[in-house]
Amino acid sequence: MKIYLDGKFVEKKKAVVSVFDHGLLYGDGVFEGIRTYNKRVFRLKEHIDRLYRSADAIELNIPMTKSKLIGAVIKTLKINKLSDAYVRLVVTRGTGDLGLDPRKCVRATVFIIADKIKLYPEKYYEEGLEIVTAATRRNYPESLDPRIKSLNYLNNILGKLDAIKADTEEAIMLTHDGYVAECTGDNIFIVKNGKLMTPPVDIGALEGITRDAVIRLSRGMSIPFSERLLRMKDVYAADEVFLTGTAAEIIPVIKVDGHKINGGKPGRVALRLMEAFKKLTKVDGVKY
Repeated sequence: MKIYLDGKFVEKKKAVVSVFDHGLLYGDGVFEGIRTYNKRVFRLKEHIDRLYRSADAIELNIPMTKSKLIGAVIKTLKINKLSDAYVRLVVTRGTGDLGLDPRKCVRATVFIIADKIKLYPEKYYEEGLEIVTAATRRNYPESLDPRIKSLNYLNNILGKLDAIKADTEEAIMLTHDGYVAECTGDNIFIVKNGKLMTPPVDIGALEGITRDAVIRLSRGMSIPFSERLLRMKDVYAADEVFLTGTAAEIIPVIKVDGHKINGGKPGRVALRLMEAFKKLTKVDGVKY
């Protein structure tokens, strides 16, 4: 495996960053997870745009133009001879000292990893996923905006640990005042009386690329859609629940905190959107 690291391709074992890199010391950096399907990078421009928005939000200068960064992603995929892959694109603040001061970091570190990924076993896409509500609450957006896809993922990891302790794969994270925000690594949608709903991003959810794709697909399929504040009682009473994410794609949920959804079977709307999403990945993206 070849890793792109600051303009060069190096072997996996030699792909290292300094112990003084502020991405390692403080989680000071941003990243994107990107999928490719049959040598087509899904929504690459949208991912790159979001990366730069995240970097701008933390005043991090990415030392490459968008076009050069896109080129680096493509080269990483080609050199590793990958057709269907997951790309992890990371930009850290760079090497500094043991203090917090970002001014001590002269230049950002950029690295790109391309590999295969399967977030959930195939059976969950066919039979549905069981999830729980995390005890860990979502960070206050005013303190650390979850719309910034930063390397500081401890809030999500603590929520993931809650899921693991409950012997499940995912957990719903609530805001400080009890509204549904998102899951630890995925956005969440519910369907009620034929209407598709998801929480607004400004309460503490990432503006997911797959989330956006599903919203666009639903409108094209004449499925009524709205962003709205959701409580757990809305999730429990939903006709359908499903999750979306770059790695997860679209995955149906059949049980939440022990409450069966749709009789414990994947719902019709989720299945329709899963099929439409598969078709979308075959045509939407940058070929390489």
